[in-house]
Amino acid sequence: MAGAQPTGEPAEDPDLELVRRVGDGDARACAALVDRLLPKVLGLAGRMLGNRADAEEVAQETFLRAWQQAGRWRPGEARFSTWLHRVTLNLCHDRLRRRRETALDAAGDPPSLEAAPGTDLQRAAVTARIEAALARLPDRQRSAILLCHYQELGNIEAAEVLGISVEALESLLARGRRRLKDQLAGEAADLMGELQ
Repeated sequence: MAGAQPTGEPAEDPDLELVRRVGDGDARACAALVDRLLPKVLGLAGRMLGNRADAEEVAQETFLRAWQQAGRWRPGEARFSTWLHRVTLNLCHDRLRRRRETALDAAGDPPSLEAAPGTDLQRAAVTARIEAALARLPDRQRSAILLCHYQELGNIEAAEVLGISVEALESLLARGRRRLKDQLAGEAADLMGELQ
C-alpha cells in the first residue's frame, strides 16, 4: 500500500496513532484525521483540477480510501500523509484524463473567481493568472510544483509521492519553473502592477 522509504529507515509519522484508531473504528479519530489533513488534500486537488466541486469529490474519494485502508496500514514504509497525497494525485490525474477524453461542450463551466473588493480583487486576478499558467503545465511538472511549493513537502517526500527519484523530481521542478517563467514573462509588468 505504501512505498519504501528512500533512506531505508522508518518514517516518523505524526498521523500513525490516529490511523490506528481509525482502523479500530474510532469515529473521533476519523474526524481528527479529516480536520488535520483535509485542507492539504483539498488544496492539492483544487490546484490540480481548477474546480472546487471536483476537488471536493476527489477529497471525499481520497478519505473513503483512507478509511478502507486504515486497518491494514503498515507503519514504517511511508508517512500516511505521503500515501494520502499519492492517492489524491492519482484521483486528480484520472479526472484530468477523463476530461481530455470528454467533448469540450460537456466539460462543464470553468471555475469562477469571486470578486473581492480592493486589494483582494487584485490578488485574486494575479492568483488566477498563476493558476492558469500552472494548469497549462504537463501533469507531472504541475504535480511536482504543487507538492513542493503549495503542499510544502520536501523533495524526498514529494519524490516518494510521485514514485520517482529525487533527481527526477528536481528535473521536473526545474522544467516546470522554466515553463512558468516563460508563460508569465509577458505578464510580469501587469502582474506587478496589480499587486501595487
